[in-house]
Amino acid sequence: MKLTTQIRYGVRALCDIAYNSEGAPVQVSSISERQAISPRYIEQIFQKLRKGGIIRSARGPSGGYILARRPEEITVGDVIRAVDGHEIQLVFCSGGTRGSKGACKRFGKCVVSDVWSEASRLLMDYFDSVTLDAICVEARTKGLGLEVPPPKEAEWKSICPYAG
Repeated sequence: MKLTTQIRYGVRALCDIAYNSEGAPVQVSSISERQAISPRYIEQIFQKLRKGGIIRSARGPSGGYILARRPEEITVGDVIRAVDGHEIQLVFCSGGTRGSKGACKRFGKCVVSDVWSEASRLLMDYFDSVTLDAICVEARTKGLGLEVPPPKEAEWKSICPYAG
């Protein structure tokens, strides 16, 4: 199971707003520059986050996006549900019902599906416990300046062995 790019980038963009905004609207171009995410892609993600009640847009010359709730009230789980439209299921058979499209033929007979269902529930419980505020506090604790533009791609790949 992997989290989608939209979820990962959505959390990054929201953390950027929470870390840098001080309540003022933040423009997509600023988030894009700091987070190295395409402005068009941010806009696509923000449409879903706006519908999910996580952000609001402010129009005008000093407009941009602001959080619809305080950072301590927005969780990673909220972002997952807003972006993907559902909670994470580690395997498809753990979230279906008998007769539903895509349900496993063994649904209701397979005791292992209970393991996957419980693991999915525990994972979402964890994501529901992690707030944007907690992520920002962790960034400050680690001395990370989210307001600083990220390194160039070549520099990034040299300091992060997992980049690619």
